[in-house]
Amino acid sequence: MRYISTRGQAEPLGFSAAVAAGLAPDGGLFVPATLPDLSGRLDAWRGLGYEELAFEFLRLFADDIPGDELRAIVRGAYATFDHPQRAPLVKLAPHLWVLELFHGPTLAFKDFALQLLGRLYERQVRLSGKPITVLGATSGDTGSAAIHGLLGKPGVRIFILYPRGRVAPLQERQMACTGAANVFPIAIPGSFDDAQKIVKDLFGDRAFVAQVGLSAINSINLARILAQSVYYLWARLQLDAAGAGEVEFVVPTGNFGNVLSGWLLTRMGVPGLKFCVATNRNDILHRFFTTGRYEAGMVEPSLAPSMDIQVASNFERYLYFLEGQDRARVRTAMAGIAAGRGYAVAKPVLGPVRSVRLDDGGIKQVIARVHREHGYVADPHTACGFAAPAAGVPQVILSTASPAKFPETVTETIGVAATHPTLDALQSLPIVRHDIDGSVAAIRDFVLKHAR
Repeated sequence: MRYISTRGQAEPLGFSAAVAAGLAPDGGLFVPATLPDLSGRLDAWRGLGYEELAFEFLRLFADDIPGDELRAIVRGAYATFDHPQRAPLVKLAPHLWVLELFHGPTLAFKDFALQLLGRLYERQVRLSGKPITVLGATSGDTGSAAIHGLLGKPGVRIFILYPRGRVAPLQERQMACTGAANVFPIAIPGSFDDAQKIVKDLFGDRAFVAQVGLSAINSINLARILAQSVYYLWARLQLDAAGAGEVEFVVPTGNFGNVLSGWLLTRMGVPGLKFCVATNRNDILHRFFTTGRYEAGMVEPSLAPSMDIQVASNFERYLYFLEGQDRARVRTAMAGIAAGRGYAVAKPVLGPVRSVRLDDGGIKQVIARVHREHGYVADPHTACGFAAPAAGVPQVILSTASPAKFPETVTETIGVAATHPTLDALQSLPIVRHDIDGSVAAIRDFVLKHAR
């Protein structure tokens, strides 16, 4: 399978090369040149365990990796999870489920992709004999999941930028208390969007990319999107077995990668899927799906910090399909967004997508309601999903992080002490981070100094 840039000015690549590149040289994002039709495979996939389903799905895209090797990579990635089903479906009411995605090593949904991506990078280093430098930005969970996917791996240095003072304390500790020599957490002033812009600017410097062997871990990397598609497929097949018809997945999201991963299945012939985008007060995606206008505002800190984003990188992949896969139109649209003119369409929804938003007061109210009505403890991000009104079809709320990562909010709201042994162990460890000013030049110099 070949992968092309959403902007159409870069050479097509195979899977491994596209994963290694991360961002296309023309600034676009890689997408499959053609998507496979899964409709004829679903019956054969029913009843598979999570790892085997992931292998069967990913082998359609990673066709340059030998099957036995890919199967071992997948099994290794999910052996790190502490639940036998990896992504258990928890039924709360006759037409309401929670898809728990926090049973990986950092207790967040990002582990599904980044445990896999870490092993793909390990393979890349082994085959090429060349070290790589992994660079990413995080609003909280991506950084820790990426770090734990690459801890101690030979030939890999990882640099994670995050907004100083704007991630949850335990999210920072997961990044800055590893003690690993190949990990460099970098705190910068500003917001996640500022950190993400630095990352994109550095990937645009082709000489720098070549000099340090730069690779991406953010959801701009197509491997992350494809890995996340699997848990939607897993849930859909389980609900089929339970006799459910059409289902709406309610997805807390800031960077749009998580919901895009599920939505792509509708382009691959998987029936009965609807989606609701759930945002916090930083509601650029909610505004788009309700008004048709995509326009960034100011980022406001919230109780759901992983969604404190106003520039959703994966929106470009959605835009690619919205514009009929016309890459010239994507280039024009992205230039307008970059120039501050935004983007507007008369009919924003391509496929069954709606949206909902929740401010901080609403997050606490929903956490309390869900606990009162269902006895279930939701973290602040998952609470945004529970704000979606009934859709007339069964709903699956994606629980994207363990409540133990946000104990202050949970305890203050419902009086429950949300804890986890791996997080408790971090409390006594020293924080080792690098405070750097938020300029491209400063970050470039730091990476050059420590990349080898």
